[in-house]
Amino acid sequence: MSERWTPASWRGRPARHIPSDYPDPAAVARVEDELRRMPPLVFAGEARRLKSLLGDVAAGKAFLLQGGDCAESFKEFSADNIRDTFRLILQMAVVLTFAGGKPVVKVGRMAGQFAKPRSEPIETIDGVTLPSYRGDNINGMEFEAATRAPDPERLLKAYAQSASTLNLLRAFAGGGYADLHNIHRWTLGFVDGSPQGARYAELTDKISEALTFMGAIGVTPQSHPGLHQVEFFTCHEALLLGFEEAMTRVDSTSGDWYDVSAHLLWIGERTRQLDGAHIEFMRGIQNPIGLKVGPTLEPDELLALIDTLNPDDEPGRLTLYGRFGSDKIAARLPALMRATRAAGRQVVWAIDPMHGNTLKASNGYKTRPFDRILSEVRSFVEIAQAEGVHPGGVHLEMTGQNVTECIGGARALSEGDLADRYHTHCDPRLNGEQALELAFLVAEKLKAGRTADVTQAAE
Repeated sequence: MSERWTPASWRGRPARHIPSDYPDPAAVARVEDELRRMPPLVFAGEARRLKSLLGDVAAGKAFLLQGGDCAESFKEFSADNIRDTFRLILQMAVVLTFAGGKPVVKVGRMAGQFAKPRSEPIETIDGVTLPSYRGDNINGMEFEAATRAPDPERLLKAYAQSASTLNLLRAFAGGGYADLHNIHRWTLGFVDGSPQGARYAELTDKISEALTFMGAIGVTPQSHPGLHQVEFFTCHEALLLGFEEAMTRVDSTSGDWYDVSAHLLWIGERTRQLDGAHIEFMRGIQNPIGLKVGPTLEPDELLALIDTLNPDDEPGRLTLYGRFGSDKIAARLPALMRATRAAGRQVVWAIDPMHGNTLKASNGYKTRPFDRILSEVRSFVEIAQAEGVHPGGVHLEMTGQNVTECIGGARALSEGDLADRYHTHCDPRLNGEQALELAFLVAEKLKAGRTADVTQAAE
């Protein structure tokens, strides 16, 4: 891929999972032209800041927490839902920061995560065949011919919703809602109501003691604004390249190209072909980017992808998300980590424990068992430590809403509970309680690793 890159050069390469069946191609071109005139959703300087923070993660000095909806929807869009997911990420970050002894970089799958690649392009129900639902920025979920037809006007609605979401997130992050003391009080509420509350009480008591001590010596939100606000970034899968191209602009400060639809964008497992359109587009933008790494990927192919996406070996540029499944990670991840370490590549290694652990329950609901999700996270941390690689983060599909989509967890949700509040538009998500429980369990694992490192250094 030595030829000159442009925001449109991807159009000359094979493009998977991009709708090609829009009824009116001229309407698509008109919408893309309109998007080119729209203001940026994020700014290049913010993307550079995230890249710098991810460089700290790559160096083992920080931890990445990335999470949010499987697929955002127009119907579920509300200030309360945005607030609840934002709050959940902050709660998890406090627990992980205290246990891991390192800052947590917070990135939400929000303000742009609409489209999803699907296994099959069509769906048949009662003898009727229609296009599959592919996300609210492409078509509608209702099983009707008119709704399932791809509609480019949905891209404009997705842009508007993303802008509103970002506006609210910025207000929450900088306006006092993210005060460390508030976040800790919310976490205490979780501990009080959780069946595993006693297990987590020790950690929350220590956080309380630390906050009390800080206040006693004058370290307060008034004296240290960092306790009163947080840095928060957004991300989504760069699937619809026409939209991403339209949102790609030259930064006036650096002269580089940035995709201003999100701070971080990633390439999915199904679109990471080395000669494909998605790799071609992503190699040219200067945002921090991610790459899903699954069980079919070989070490040589991974290194070739890294060379293409991060040829200058820039710290924080590239995050690799393992997504194997709890039954495959032990056999597949070590060789990939070993390859990146042996080649000296500066990458962030994180784990996506959601996509490899999806199954269909006996009652027909798609679900994910909590114990398998936890098992893959544990294996990731253990493998990374054994390979001399920093276990850099987790990437979760989750929501602050009280949904019943993943079975298990402290309240032992069963298949029979799935129908109670199964609201996802695509894949099952951890609910707020399950996600925070996972944060506590990951924190315990990170704390154990930190203790072992200290002991080893002392010896």
